[in-house]
Amino acid sequence: MPKQVDHEQRRKQIAEALLRLAGRGGMEAVNLRDVAAEAGISMGSVQHYFRTKEQMLQYAAGYVNDRAAERIRARIEATDEPHSARTVVRAVLVEMLALSTESRQEYLVTIAFFVRALAEPDLAALYREWWPQLEQWITDLLRGAQEAGEIAAGVDVWMEARILLAVPDGLSIGLLLGHHGEADSVAMIDHALDRVFAC
Repeated sequence: MPKQVDHEQRRKQIAEALLRLAGRGGMEAVNLRDVAAEAGISMGSVQHYFRTKEQMLQYAAGYVNDRAAERIRARIEATDEPHSARTVVRAVLVEMLALSTESRQEYLVTIAFFVRALAEPDLAALYREWWPQLEQWITDLLRGAQEAGEIAAGVDVWMEARILLAVPDGLSIGLLLGHHGEADSVAMIDHALDRVFAC
């Protein structure tokens, strides 16, 4: 009887291989053959799921989002603090930082995704779908905190959500290049949150 293949698990296996390669040497040198070797499967198996590098990167970008969302949920559940808007927003921003091996890999894939999205309309459409949803979620959290009196009434929470989400990207570049360390990066996120949540 032929062996049953879990197709979604195989796609994740390929995405994980791509992430490991990206984490070691960036995306530019990665091709389908490299990913097949890293995943321990044949080139034909990779091509069965992804005909091009762009398709593989598109899937990997979605996989990165899902994996990061799982870590954010785990971080929120593991904290002893009340699940306030600030706690949730902080968990999102810290998990977006390139602090761990996983998040560094994800950040490099995300950068590669953005660069390719400049010339690939399908990839750009994914970004235009995902990022506004994240901005809206953070805005809603801040608006709820504002209504609860945790953020001053005159603060533009929509603008602050967009600014806060830009912070981990800038900090991650500095982390990867050794400009500042992990503790400093987290401290800067806390400083940004202090500014928004000051009443």
